[in-house]
Amino acid sequence: MRQTVFIALVAAALAAGQGTPVPKFTGPVPATSGSYPFLAADHSLVPFDLAKYGYVEQEFIVTGAANVYDWAADGSLTVKTEKAPYGTRILVRRPANPARFSGAVVVEPLGAARRFDWALMFGYLNAHILERGDAWVGITLPASADGLKKFNPTRYADVSFTNPNPGACPGAAKGKGASPDMEDGLRWDMISQVGALLKSSAAGSPFAGFRVEGLYMTTQFADITTYLNAIHSHARLANGKPVYDGYLLRNPAAPQRLSQCGQAPGANDPRRVVAKVDVPVIEVVAQGEVADSLWQRRPDSDDPGNRFRRYEIAGASHIDHDAYDRGFPTMADQAAAVGSAQGTPDFPFNAPCEPAIPLSTDPRLKYAYDMALVSLDQWARKGIAPVRATPIEVQDGKIVLDAAGNGVGGVRSPWVEVPAATYFTTTPGPGNCRELGHTEMFDKARMDSLYGSEKNYQSKFAQSVDQLVKAGWFTESDGKKIKADAVKK
Repeated sequence: MRQTVFIALVAAALAAGQGTPVPKFTGPVPATSGSYPFLAADHSLVPFDLAKYGYVEQEFIVTGAANVYDWAADGSLTVKTEKAPYGTRILVRRPANPARFSGAVVVEPLGAARRFDWALMFGYLNAHILERGDAWVGITLPASADGLKKFNPTRYADVSFTNPNPGACPGAAKGKGASPDMEDGLRWDMISQVGALLKSSAAGSPFAGFRVEGLYMTTQFADITTYLNAIHSHARLANGKPVYDGYLLRNPAAPQRLSQCGQAPGANDPRRVVAKVDVPVIEVVAQGEVADSLWQRRPDSDDPGNRFRRYEIAGASHIDHDAYDRGFPTMADQAAAVGSAQGTPDFPFNAPCEPAIPLSTDPRLKYAYDMALVSLDQWARKGIAPVRATPIEVQDGKIVLDAAGNGVGGVRSPWVEVPAATYFTTTPGPGNCRELGHTEMFDKARMDSLYGSEKNYQSKFAQSVDQLVKAGWFTESDGKKIKADAVKK
C-alpha cells in the first residue's frame, strides 16, 4: 500500500492547477409522498414549509473518490489508501431566487449520534438563516449511511462508505459504533469535495447561478475539530484558496481518529486544541460545558493566521429544545431508519430526570449562534473583527456564581443581567440529564425586592437588551424578538 506525504501531494496538485476535485452528483432527486428526503423540512419533528420563506429544498447524491489518511503526532498526514470510492447525500436549503441569496452557505456535517441524520445546528440557526437569505447544506456522514439505506433502500442505494481494506485492522471498530465494513476515514476528502461542489458553477450543481461568497462549516460533533485540525490546511481549491472560509464550533469536542485503523489524539496531545488556521474560527460554549472544556481555552486573536474567538454563554446549559424541533426527523422516520425512537417528541430521551423536567426553551444559545454566524461572515468576507468576551469565571474547577445563582463573566444576556430566575445548567437523573438545564423562577417577594414592580423589571430588561445589541452581542432583529417575547410573558 503506497504511502505518500499528503502535503507534497497537495503542493503538486496546486502547482498543476487542480486542487480539491469537484465530485460527481445526481439530482435534485425527486420528492414524492412515497419517497422524500430523510430529514426533509416537512418531515421534521416540528414540520415547516420552506416555500413560505421563499426557499427550496433539494437533495443530491454525491459520489467521488477519497483518500484514507494516517495522522501523526506531529500533525503530518500520510495517505494509507488512495482514491477509494464513496457515495453520500446532501440536503440543500436555499432561496429560490438568486437575488434573495446573501452569498453565505452554512454547511453542517450532520450529527450521527443516534445513527440517523440530525441537523442540530440548523435547529438553532434556522430562523436566522431564513431571515438573512443564507443557504444551508447538510452532509450525511458514514455512521448514518446504513440508517438512510434502511429508511429508503432505493433512494439511497448509492450512499456508501465501503471500507477498501476491511481486514487491515481487525477489531478496530469494536465499541466505537462503527462497522469494519465501513471506512469512516473517507469522510474527510468527501467533506472537502462537497465544499468544492458547492462553490462550483457547473451546470445543474446545487448553486449554479448563485454567487457563493462564504462557505462556513458548523456542527456540535467532533467531525469539525478533526477536519479543522487535520484537513483544513491541505484542502485547497484550484486557485489556492481554502475550501471552507470559516468555522463555527459548538462546544468543540476533542478530535477523533482519522480512519478505522487510526487512534484519536490522547490527553495532552497538542492536536486536541483547535488549530490556528488561515480563516476565522469562533467557538460558542455554554456555561454548562465550560468546566469540562477548560483544556480547550486559548486566547482570542486577530492575527491573519489565527483569527479566533471563544464565547462562553453565561447561564446556558448544553442543549435545549431548539436542537430538536426543526433539526430532528419525525419519530416515525427515526424508527424506520434505526428500528426505534427514543422518548417522545417533547422529551426525546429514554430516561426522565429526577424530578422530571421539560426540555428547556431557553433561547440564549439560539441568539448566541445567530450573533456568532453574523460575526464569522463579516470577519471572513469584510475583515470586520468581532467583539471579545471575558471567559466565565472558574475557581477550583467550578463555575463562580453571582447572587442570582448564575455564572459570572462570559457573554452576557438580559436573562442574567436582569435576572428573574436561576438557570441551572444540569439536572439530577440518568443519561442525558447532566446535560439538561432547568429554571427556577424567583418568587414575587424576591422580584419585588429587586425591581419594585413588574413595570420596572420590564424597563430594565429592555434597556439591557438595547445595550447588548449596541455592544454587538445580539443582532438587531433578535433584540426586537427578545423584547417582544418578554412583553408577551
